Amino acid sequence: MKRTRTNHGAGEAITTGKAVESRILPKPPRGEGRQRVVIERVEPEIDCGRYPVKRVVGDTVVVEADLFADGHDVVQGILRFRHEHHQQWQEVPLEFITNDRWRASFDVTELGRYHYGLTGWIDHFATWQRNMGKRVGAQRDVTVDLLIGKRLVEDAANQASGESGQRLKAMAAALQTSERQLQSQLDLLLGHEIAHVMADCVDRRWATTYDKELSIVVDRIKARFSAWYEIFPRSTAGDSLTHGTFKDCEARLPYIAEMGFDVLYLPPIHPIGETHRKGVNNNPQGDPDSVGSPWAIGARDGGHTAIHSDLGTLDDFRRLIDAAHAQGIEIALDLAFQCSPDHPYVKQYPEWFTTRPDGTIQFAENPPKQYQDIFPLNFESDAYYELWTELRSVVQYWIDHGIRIFRVDNPHTKSFLFWKWLITDVKDRHPETIFLAEAFTRPKVMYHLAKLGFTQSYTYFAWRNTKTELTDYFTELTGTAVREYFRPNLWTNTPDILTEQLQHGGRPMFMARLALAATLGSSYGIYGPAFELCEDRPQKPGNEEYLNSEKYEIRRWDIQRSDSLKEFIGLINRIRRDNPALQSDGSLLFHPVDNDHLLAYSKQSPDSTNVVLVVVNLSPHHVHSGWLDLDLAALGLQAGHPFQVHDLLTQAYYLWEGSRNYVRLDPYSVPIHIFSVRRTLRREQDFDYFL
Repeated sequence: MKRTRTNHGAGEAITTGKAVESRILPKPPRGEGRQRVVIERVEPEIDCGRYPVKRVVGDTVVVEADLFADGHDVVQGILRFRHEHHQQWQEVPLEFITNDRWRASFDVTELGRYHYGLTGWIDHFATWQRNMGKRVGAQRDVTVDLLIGKRLVEDAANQASGESGQRLKAMAAALQTSERQLQSQLDLLLGHEIAHVMADCVDRRWATTYDKELSIVVDRIKARFSAWYEIFPRSTAGDSLTHGTFKDCEARLPYIAEMGFDVLYLPPIHPIGETHRKGVNNNPQGDPDSVGSPWAIGARDGGHTAIHSDLGTLDDFRRLIDAAHAQGIEIALDLAFQCSPDHPYVKQYPEWFTTRPDGTIQFAENPPKQYQDIFPLNFESDAYYELWTELRSVVQYWIDHGIRIFRVDNPHTKSFLFWKWLITDVKDRHPETIFLAEAFTRPKVMYHLAKLGFTQSYTYFAWRNTKTELTDYFTELTGTAVREYFRPNLWTNTPDILTEQLQHGGRPMFMARLALAATLGSSYGIYGPAFELCEDRPQKPGNEEYLNSEKYEIRRWDIQRSDSLKEFIGLINRIRRDNPALQSDGSLLFHPVDNDHLLAYSKQSPDSTNVVLVVVNLSPHHVHSGWLDLDLAALGLQAGHPFQVHDLLTQAYYLWEGSRNYVRLDPYSVPIHIFSVRRTLRREQDFDYFL
């Protein structure tokens, strides 16, 4: 068949025989046509690089990727990274793992945002060295191959600069010395020194750079490891008839510090609206003495930047912040972007709300529930930018007065784009700020909020109770890509959540749930004093609302009761502080137990010097025992060697050997083992030596 080609500018027309097939062929890309390395499956990378991963100061970021090329040439690559405030990129060589998988790492040492990327190229000299070694070993004539190697060095020396360039020029000159013999030239060209210098001077003109610049948000350590305690300031006076103040909260600080909490979360401290003010037990018809819900924010005294007059003044609040810091506690403020009908915004900016056909403003509801005392903000308003700007000023106001942690109420009912804009802007200016998302909603929504920038997130922990539920859920949180951006904060209870298990499990269940929250998660919280006093009375059967909930009235709590769990809580928090293994979640590993009422799992510190094993009896009413089957290798233990487990709660010591060991837990004494695992160094006669 006759075949002719005719040039037509940007492409070619192809004719074949009788028929003419006309199509324009694209030009090969300039330069890029010589990029042979492929970079794929980069980890960590969230949604194709759309969102940053999360780390804290001091973390080591491990990056992996597939790097390969056509043919059999040697591939090399580097990991590039820099802090957002630095212009200069730093480079770390990628190391080959297996099957075209490569890895490198770097430490993040500053708050803020880091950027990272990957570059790969063909290393022609390393390819030549590898092949030349094989040819020499096969005793082949390498005269021409030697010339090729020398030319590679000469070409690199002509382009190189700096110290490595000077060394390479000297090597190139030595290769040209006439008296050098074949063997000495081979020794130089096949040596490690020239390989190292050539790697420094490699020609990267046709290198492949990963097409996405990835990012990491680096937070302070408290973003990963924290213990939260929630109280209603108005219930701290010790008298249900007296409204508590910030000074009363200040007097409560030693009690909270003694239990080991480092974050004190306060529900909204702002003026409370009077219109449709709720009464006790969420009665829609309050009486004149009703104090209302703190989440119905705004009155004649002001809105989101005002303080409820019964609590005290702004100066009192500042003194509370300072006093808390002196006790090692940081104040977290509730950020609830909603308004009571009496909020100044309602009159000043009616366009920020949804007006119904009858001229009234739409109140909040989650049918069949209705919240007549709250007006939600309309994020689809034509004046959305003015609304965003005002809400941003609210956050800045409290930052200016010493707040760096915000618990955000129902963020899933506000605009996603708003949160991304606000959190990014705030953390650009104040990278130490922490935002906790209180979003009990669908999993994908909760995960998306975390991707947008929320530092920590509430979870489904309160409703995960069986061995299978807990294992599956925490495997998802810590063993999948979710761990790169979603930091769980496990709450045993909240003012809205008194679970059925706590209603019927008694003191053993409160102890077990606390231990689970504090050891499964490196961040956790309790709503007190309800929790340590084992408050378990629901408003009605089948309801998770507390009877006489603090959300609608002032409560008196006897925090000195002899049956309080405060000492147990304090011990748990001390164990957390003393054991780095419990200060992160990435090493969580579940171990089989032949009893479905017993849950066993371990954690270890990044350097593996601290290993903690936890066993929990999930049944609050019965003694349970079983055989625990440990993954010895994962714990750094050797089969056939004894090891010691030290119960940090009871101070009992046990000597175990092998993977299979017996456990028994009585819920009416201590329903949990928290073991420190100590490896043996050697065994000599009857003496064991432990790390």
